[in-house]
Amino acid sequence: MPKPNTINIAAVVPYRIFPAKMGGQKGIALFYEYLSTLAPVTLITTKNNDVDDFQGKEIITVLSNARSRYFNLLLFFKIRKLILRNGYSHMIFEHPYFGWLALLLKLFTKVKIIIHSHNIESIRFKSTGKWWWRLLWQYEKTTHRIADLNFYISDEDRDFAIMRFKLDPEKCLTITYGFEKKHPPSDMEKTEAGRKLRALYAIPSTKKILLFNGTLDYRPNLNALQIILDQINPLLLQKEDFHYTIIVCGKNLPEQLDELRSYSYKNIIYAGFVEDINLYFNGADIFLNPVMDGGGIKTKLVEALGYDMKCISTKNGAIGVPQHITNNQLVIVDNNDWKSFSEAIMKTDTTKHIGEDFFKHFYWGNIAQKALNAIERNQNKTTK
Repeated sequence: MPKPNTINIAAVVPYRIFPAKMGGQKGIALFYEYLSTLAPVTLITTKNNDVDDFQGKEIITVLSNARSRYFNLLLFFKIRKLILRNGYSHMIFEHPYFGWLALLLKLFTKVKIIIHSHNIESIRFKSTGKWWWRLLWQYEKTTHRIADLNFYISDEDRDFAIMRFKLDPEKCLTITYGFEKKHPPSDMEKTEAGRKLRALYAIPSTKKILLFNGTLDYRPNLNALQIILDQINPLLLQKEDFHYTIIVCGKNLPEQLDELRSYSYKNIIYAGFVEDINLYFNGADIFLNPVMDGGGIKTKLVEALGYDMKCISTKNGAIGVPQHITNNQLVIVDNNDWKSFSEAIMKTDTTKHIGEDFFKHFYWGNIAQKALNAIERNQNKTTK
């Protein structure tokens, strides 16, 4: 068992993240992978996770795959036993849904509670028209107020929670989504990726390659794609002197958009699910992010910027990404102003490069260190 007052972290991840393929899964998996290089980390998660994919200390699959896991009172006794046996100092809960369990553990053990938020969940469900969002609001507020620390995905979410949930600012920290590399790809890497991408789809060098990426059974991504098809692309088609191809990557294309597969005459290629999305991030010229809803930080925007792509985004789509650290690689236009969005695409300069400040902010190693520093400050403060 670890010595008293040492950092020993357990994280409750109540859904499948391994293998990590989607942005949200990658965000959790990589956060704990990098954090585990700095301190002991154990994941407590569902049985449908591939335990061999976690590069940290340990993974314990005591949560069932059924939705009833969120209301299983027996979990308190199971996890309390793990805390007493393994001497966890801090327990991180992904999302606020296990607030009841966090409260019981706080009352009956010495473990410190951290809530790791990826959205303001109640507001996200309000935006989708769920009638019960107010009940979730109260539950979410209570959960964050009992926590010893709160991690938020963006400064906007952090500031919102401090003000609306009436939280202590010292207990609230922005722990954003990250990028694995410390530097952008070289010009040679991007040129070679561009050559491969053009050869793969027979795109001439005279055309700009515009990229949209996202799982298409997720409503915010589907809405963004519909905006490209109905609003942005028709405006681009009117400009005879702008030559381009839009590549759409993403699985689960709905039946109502099946015709997208034959949109080459509209300068659109539907690539579907691709094994190596890095080739597309490296080889395309401009990333399109006309996202209007969904909450949280748009992980694909962070990845595109990390690959030194020029990115055009709505204000809503750019939440959580400070524009001033992108060296003008991120162009933000007003929500619903698709004329300005299309003009930004046509006017953009793709010869500039992302700045070093971006990687200081979004490199996973720096994010994990920031989280550990906060945990250590919390530990020191409570043991004095």
